[in-house]
Amino acid sequence: MTSTLSAADVQAAFPDEVVTRAVTRLVNVPGLDGPVALITLDNGHDHTRPSTFGPQGLLSLNAALDEAFAAEPKAIAVTGKPFIFAVGADLSGVEKLASRDLAQQIGQLGHDVFRRLTESTIPTFAFVNGAAMGGGLELALSCHYRTVAANAAALSFPECFLGLFPGWGGTQLLPNLIGPDAAVTVIIENALNQNKTLKPAQAAELGIVDVVLDSADYLEQSLSWLARVVRGETTVPRREIDRAAEWNAALARARSIADSKTHGASPGVTRAVELLELARENDLDRGYAAETEALADVLMTDELRAGLYAFNLVQKRAKKPAGAPEASLARPVTKVGVVGAGLMASQLALLFVRRLKVPVVLTDIDQARIDKGVGYVHNEIDKLLAKKRISPDEANRLKALVSGSLDKAVFSDADFVIEAVFEEMSVKQQVFGELEQYVSPECVLATNTSSLSITEMASKLSHPERVVGFHFFNPVAVLPLLEIVRGERTDDASLATAFAVSKQLKKNSVLVKDAPAFVVNRLLTRFLGEVIRAVDEGTPFEVADRALEPLGLPMSPMVLLQLVGPAVALHVSETMHHAFPDRFGVSENMKRFVEAGKTAVWITDEQGNQQVDPEVAELWQPGDNPLTEEQVRERALAALAEEIRLMLDDGVVAEAQDIDLCMILGAGWPFWLGGITPYLDRTGVSEKVNGKPFLERGVASVPAA
Repeated sequence: MTSTLSAADVQAAFPDEVVTRAVTRLVNVPGLDGPVALITLDNGHDHTRPSTFGPQGLLSLNAALDEAFAAEPKAIAVTGKPFIFAVGADLSGVEKLASRDLAQQIGQLGHDVFRRLTESTIPTFAFVNGAAMGGGLELALSCHYRTVAANAAALSFPECFLGLFPGWGGTQLLPNLIGPDAAVTVIIENALNQNKTLKPAQAAELGIVDVVLDSADYLEQSLSWLARVVRGETTVPRREIDRAAEWNAALARARSIADSKTHGASPGVTRAVELLELARENDLDRGYAAETEALADVLMTDELRAGLYAFNLVQKRAKKPAGAPEASLARPVTKVGVVGAGLMASQLALLFVRRLKVPVVLTDIDQARIDKGVGYVHNEIDKLLAKKRISPDEANRLKALVSGSLDKAVFSDADFVIEAVFEEMSVKQQVFGELEQYVSPECVLATNTSSLSITEMASKLSHPERVVGFHFFNPVAVLPLLEIVRGERTDDASLATAFAVSKQLKKNSVLVKDAPAFVVNRLLTRFLGEVIRAVDEGTPFEVADRALEPLGLPMSPMVLLQLVGPAVALHVSETMHHAFPDRFGVSENMKRFVEAGKTAVWITDEQGNQQVDPEVAELWQPGDNPLTEEQVRERALAALAEEIRLMLDDGVVAEAQDIDLCMILGAGWPFWLGGITPYLDRTGVSEKVNGKPFLERGVASVPAA
């Protein structure tokens, strides 16, 4: 099959495509008795907008190849604009696809164009001068040889992370180049491990690229290397693939990773495994045809559209938080105070000093705690130095900026003070009351509370307008979400300062109304509460814990309970029960669980099998009304749909998109769910519970035909 798409067809279908143009020029290279056809990819923007491939871009590359082959050069090389090779398909175009036939034609077009490089009788080279992801990496793999610049930002196949798979040759070419096990790592494991990318040296070690060259004169070095290859002076070895043992083990690992990460919830990941299995035949005709058909199928699934919706939330909405005040209102922050010196406070101090590079002072109730907190920060800085992530000079500067004091008067010249003390309203009110004696009226007072009222916390202050919620998620250095909470009297300047600080911290923020437990903890508490209630009623732990597997969540409810900490989960459930007693219960079994000091439901036996801790089974007093997995799942999802609708009606966040952004960034819920509301919509739960979906058709689903 050959694509029949014309320039007029694709321009009509994708009028807004940012076209990556391919320009061919002939270059004379010393040592060759003929020119090299050098094709450069460029979308006309600077490096902040990487080159992507839409159908018009593919046709431009095809025309450039026509020109290159017509010149009968000694070699053909493809490179990118400064710092960027190419980063894959134009996802904005995918969102507009409403026809499987058009999706199939575009899939075929990519194969047709890239395959010309693979099947060329003239040697073809990819000069990977910058980031190469997805379709960009597939273009490079389609060439016979590959160089990479030492400063190239990243190489990867991120498709499975989005709920897709490499569909322009990646599943067929990569395993037959570097071996199936390494291909499983790059295509499936890395993508599902928070979209892990490869540095140039790692890509070379795997055999994805043939040589790493200095970035200073990268193009000249690449052309010189090309000449040596063409003349036969440099040979590039290719590894032999064992088509029995290697493939069997690799495919078993692929299935295991896919199942543990997605539980079958992502059609794209499932198809990736199937296509990798087909690659063992090393038949490009059959393999590419299968990729094209699978691409057409997956592109027309709601799961993939939810993944693209999630991608846009993280890439666009998170950069411009809905409802945030004008950035010009923000006040400068030249010194930060941290009240508390425990683990959370110390993590916050480390983050502030690394990102803001201003003095950070910790206080606590005794010198030993302060010394421990400051020592933690200094030790973590030393670890960064040992890993060569910072220089010795920077390590010394950062450590010099962190100090501790028993006297809160040290905050007199601070512009931003955050408390991370015990989660008790009276304690936090006392802390803020003491702080107000020392800090300026403009100093922002931030709280890292996970569930308490910002308005009540500020109610006894002379300047309640400068109090904001600044809710981080643990681990602080890893999870990118910050819930910034506006109290009833918080002013725009304080709020704008909080958003500006968040941006400096490289966090993604969502503006949240002052409501119990805000967004993530409120939803997780409601969700987990329904599962615990099912166990209380007599559902076996194993059944309740498996019930949510079809969602493909990053962890099961009981593992989540262990991560959060049963004592913390109980405390938040009590807070929520006080606020909404009709929807949030407090489990007496959980109280006994916490009082007994238990931290996990599961233990692992000597054979490595997971089972319920006998002591927990002894503590728990279940009823005699067990539910099935399906019943537990229906109850939990209905509760989520109800709670989200109530939150939106109450204006906790601006839109359902902000709920989804919070669940993706703060709870790690997968892209193929789109957070949660697209899943509730496509499974009919939203309609059943609320009488209507959260999102219009086409926002996170396939548009109506």
